[in-house]
Amino acid sequence: MSTPTKPRPIYIAALPREIASLVSQRGWRADQNYLDRKIHLFEHERAIVACAGMGADRVSLAVEAALTLGPASELISVGWAGGCIYRLQAGDLFWPDVVVDAQTGERFLPTKQRARHEGLEILVSVAVPAGIAEKERLSLSYFASAVDMEAAAVARIAEARGLSFSAIKAISDDVHFELPELGRFSTPDGQFRQAAFGFYVAMRPALWKPVLTLAKGSTLAAQRLCTEIQAQIKHRDNQP
Repeated sequence: MSTPTKPRPIYIAALPREIASLVSQRGWRADQNYLDRKIHLFEHERAIVACAGMGADRVSLAVEAALTLGPASELISVGWAGGCIYRLQAGDLFWPDVVVDAQTGERFLPTKQRARHEGLEILVSVAVPAGIAEKERLSLSYFASAVDMEAAAVARIAEARGLSFSAIKAISDDVHFELPELGRFSTPDGQFRQAAFGFYVAMRPALWKPVLTLAKGSTLAAQRLCTEIQAQIKHRDNQP
């Protein structure tokens, strides 16, 4: 596939599992040039998807790799998020009105706003996966509806480059779900040690049910997220 000169939206995820069902569809091509740096890059005639791992430090690598495929029309942060309010359940899609960096206090406003019910939807980006206590703190401190690890970094890069920014998050775990020590299985380069986590869980029967619940929620969230992204791309296909 030749590199189009027309700017395309760049979707930035953290992990390949979040966007697997999207990029496995017809019309997508995987770029293998950055796999040695654990950067997964995919392009479509109308869009680019990149994921380089969890956390803000990996976002810039994903964006830089994506830009080698052509100019960007906008940056869109996509992927899983944790719910901080009872209204959001596993599998729900979430479009924030405000993105807050919990470490710096910076606030970013997505360029495109989506019509919805009254009240601001606030997404807070943190450095490590958030459990029940942290979700409650974020809800009280920031009026957060959801929490993730990358959106603020994507927003910051978009602002620095003069690009539009937006975010689409899919809820993988709700407000009362306690994450089973996921942070200890993250590598310094933002990858998740799936095999090590699986062995850890296998030796602890008390974790079987919550991990199964998380797996189901994450799978549903990823499916709905990819369907939404595909719908956006199809809508752009119909634009002049």
